[in-house]
Amino acid sequence: MASHPHPPPSSHGAARISGTGEPVFVRGVLIALSVAFLAVFLILPLANVFVQALGKGWSAYAHSLSHPDSRAAIRLTLLVAAITLPVNVTFGLAAAWAIAKFEFRGKAVLLTLIDLPFSVSPVVAGLMYVLVFGLQGVLGPWLDTHDIQIIFALPGIVLTTVFVTLPFVARELVPVMQATGAEQEQAALTLGASGWTTFWRVTLPSVKWGLLYGIILCNARAIGEFGAVSVVSGHIAGQTDTMPLAVEKLYQEFNATAAFAVASLLALIALATLAIKACLEWNMRRKDRRERDAAANARRGPGPGPVALTAA
Repeated sequence: MASHPHPPPSSHGAARISGTGEPVFVRGVLIALSVAFLAVFLILPLANVFVQALGKGWSAYAHSLSHPDSRAAIRLTLLVAAITLPVNVTFGLAAAWAIAKFEFRGKAVLLTLIDLPFSVSPVVAGLMYVLVFGLQGVLGPWLDTHDIQIIFALPGIVLTTVFVTLPFVARELVPVMQATGAEQEQAALTLGASGWTTFWRVTLPSVKWGLLYGIILCNARAIGEFGAVSVVSGHIAGQTDTMPLAVEKLYQEFNATAAFAVASLLALIALATLAIKACLEWNMRRKDRRERDAAANARRGPGPGPVALTAA
């Protein structure tokens, strides 16, 4: 008996099945739910911040941001971020280099300690520093005797911000350094390069995108940190209020326009951070694609050369 080939699927059936095997209806519902969720919980609240900030006009918006307390909060926030970033970059580079390039006892413990700020509540982190550096804390009497103030001052804000942002740079650099390996560094050392030269000329360029990615995330968290800073700042207007603390204080004082004006600056910083992050990810994908194409071309080898024609 001759076998008959199966008829090709109809276009109607193909329209109902997506490339992953689910019906197109299910895919459409999932996309619609995702868009609705983002619109309700992200886009609308973000848009409302700017609407409320500009609700009384640009003059009221500018007046709110030019208030001395608002300017002091902006300056303090930027200062804390400027101090926190170099500290975390230095620690992240050192920790990632040690973890990725060397084998030593306690590596798992070091990785666990780096992840500790992710699992500890920021409020608990701030309370830990109060119990150590506060007036009734372990080092409080000694600090008070030597007229050194950490809690309710800039040092306490910086310490807690460094703690909550500690993992970002290191955690971005560890997998990148592990993927690059140590062959390039060993080759540079074999050719006579010093340790610093190897670091600046070989190691740092190979991890620059991961480093920038970690810096962006660290900066975003440092600027927007609330819980830990709230515990150690003392909420002193014009002195220890950062931008997130100023937003809360202004809103509790029923000054909604000023609160949303400062909040809009935080939102703009967040949007700029996301834009830079997206650009870096796009650049990394483009670089990976170029490297894959170059590797594929190298495996194929050069094409056939031109055929030489000789006269008969």
